[in-house]
Amino acid sequence: MKLATYRDGTRDGQLVLVSRTLDRATPVSDIAPTLQDALDRWERVEQDLRFRAGQLEASRITGAFPFLPEMCMAPLPRAYQWADGSAYLNHVELVRKSRGATLPPELLRDPLMYQGGSDMMLGAHDDIRCADERWGIDFEAEVAVITGDLEAGCTTAEASAAVRLLVLVNDVSLRELIPAELAKGFGFLHSKPPTAFSPVAVTPDELGAAWDGERLHATVHVWRNEQKVGTLRSGDDMHFSLADLVAHLCFTRGVGAGTIVGSGTVSNRNDQAGVGCIAEQRMKEKIAGAASLTPYLADGELVSIEARAADGSSIFGAIRQRVVVAQRGLAK
Repeated sequence: MKLATYRDGTRDGQLVLVSRTLDRATPVSDIAPTLQDALDRWERVEQDLRFRAGQLEASRITGAFPFLPEMCMAPLPRAYQWADGSAYLNHVELVRKSRGATLPPELLRDPLMYQGGSDMMLGAHDDIRCADERWGIDFEAEVAVITGDLEAGCTTAEASAAVRLLVLVNDVSLRELIPAELAKGFGFLHSKPPTAFSPVAVTPDELGAAWDGERLHATVHVWRNEQKVGTLRSGDDMHFSLADLVAHLCFTRGVGAGTIVGSGTVSNRNDQAGVGCIAEQRMKEKIAGAASLTPYLADGELVSIEARAADGSSIFGAIRQRVVVAQRGLAK
């Protein structure tokens, strides 16, 4: 199944089913008014949703309408929890190498993870709003899972079984604010504004062989304006799987249905794959001794991120966000 949240004037939007080809949709308010409600009652509503999805694919729903990604909020416009890991060690290695440090051996067995703000998630076509370009506005192309309920101390296999949906992510970062925040020892706050999500969330079975139970095997395309900057393989060079990251989050505590866990920036060792964020490009330039570094995003620039299956079809729909630098009106 493919699910989306349409704008309807409320904070949590209206849950809709979307066709596999991302061209048609139908509301399912009689089954579950919101995605969070569906996740809370997943065992009771899943079969009804799947039956309705089958009707949509068979063109048996008279009320179906053309699917418009620009009408979408984030699948979960506000989530109980958003935790982002760093599964691709190539990214971490480049960060450390650019400042003359090596990768500590503990990072091979203990993933990095931070807890981000989740009360205000951005839709795929919402602007990236920031008060100052000097803060270093950057995108980060990621994949993420949305889980059901899990108990503390769950295994990786249990974490995998609890994955309800997968999404594509733009984890917006303000790079020039990060060093001072990390120096305090408490992690990110101001440097992590609202995160954006793909128009559509997808159940694991919909992905076929592209989902092996722990990793999404897809090609993540990243554009800055009209320039392609990344053609990345999300399943390659992923030291920690998404299931590993979920289990890591649950080491000392359980999590509730609707928890979102991200992969961190998709990063491949193959230089020809490009990058999933500007910071990684700048790290490579710094390591090479470049005289100048690629600038971060400026007012008016466009970021596009899309994951495609082996047949070239869009899996989640595309994230397309414009940078808007404005002193006021930063709230969604």
